[in-house]
Amino acid sequence: MMRKILMIALGVVCLTSCNSTPEGYTVNGTVTGELDNGTEIFLKTTDSLNQLVDIDTTTVENGVFAFSGFQQEPKLHYIFVGTDRGNIPLVLENGKIDLKFQKDSMNYAKVKGTVQNDMFMEYLDESRKLSDRARSMQDDMRSAAQQRDTATVAAIREEYVEFQDDVKNFNIDFAKQNTNALISVLIIRNLMMSKALPNAEIKTMFENLTTEMKASAPGVQLKAQLDKSKATEIGGVAPEFSAPTPDGNVLALSEVKGKVTLVDFWAAWCRPCRAENPNIVNVYNKYHDKGLNIIGVSLDTRAEDWTKAIESDGLAWNHISNLKRFRDPIAELYNINAIPAAFLLDENGVIIAKDLRGPALEQKVAELLN
Repeated sequence: MMRKILMIALGVVCLTSCNSTPEGYTVNGTVTGELDNGTEIFLKTTDSLNQLVDIDTTTVENGVFAFSGFQQEPKLHYIFVGTDRGNIPLVLENGKIDLKFQKDSMNYAKVKGTVQNDMFMEYLDESRKLSDRARSMQDDMRSAAQQRDTATVAAIREEYVEFQDDVKNFNIDFAKQNTNALISVLIIRNLMMSKALPNAEIKTMFENLTTEMKASAPGVQLKAQLDKSKATEIGGVAPEFSAPTPDGNVLALSEVKGKVTLVDFWAAWCRPCRAENPNIVNVYNKYHDKGLNIIGVSLDTRAEDWTKAIESDGLAWNHISNLKRFRDPIAELYNINAIPAAFLLDENGVIIAKDLRGPALEQKVAELLN
């Protein structure tokens, strides 16, 4: 009889533990500050085009509000208050999420209650410290510039370079130490998109993520980007492409290959691209007769901006564009998430260098053609 009772008790424990996973989410919000009853609170997220979309709406009553529902997998969402421009990020996942904030200080909101939000809050707390440090340097820089204190301005600029390294290292360390965090997946993706790390290091960081995070929507997207990037790594054959020229004809990469070919991704609106153009013009003028060809792939959206920039900057080589910004199929084929970006090809179309700028571009071209 005692054994039977024990088995029943164990069964109850198992039943309780097996059903401990929350069946949905509840976001309980508390806001302080002057906020009228009935003020709308919006829960939003981003779609596949990174555009904000509404998920739910509620209202504030006596400083409190709530959202509830079911979330298939953890995903970054945003809380908007009325018509205010600011927002509060949180990871929407099943479970009880507590949110507290002051209406005029949404940047310092506190989110807790679920595993992902606890890790996200840890990340945000440190990020806010770094943001405060950046603002302090900007204020000091502005003050020094107004006083024409060139020595202090130069010192702050050097400090800012070190600060950028601190930010980068913080993100890398956080992602490595929190392999089960959704924010870690987003950090790794941003590091890849900004080309802050070689793809080999990005791949290692991705492989170290938990199975759940690899299978998340951003994890699957990151894996696809990593797979796609293999096609444009040094040593691989550059993928073939074609697109309209400014006069409406279609031009293919295979039609313009020289002994050395530069595939240059740029746009009229891209200041770093425009700043680099005089260097590319100089290299082209020196080495075109020796076998250097260039094909510019513009990520503009307005044909008039594109053609005006070509003429203004004196870009006397081949140009193509689908006028679709980063949704350009060639940009997607080459995994371009930021510009300027460039690929240097040999006569067989093999990628021999990437993203060379300034003296490094001329040095490599000279090495290949002299």
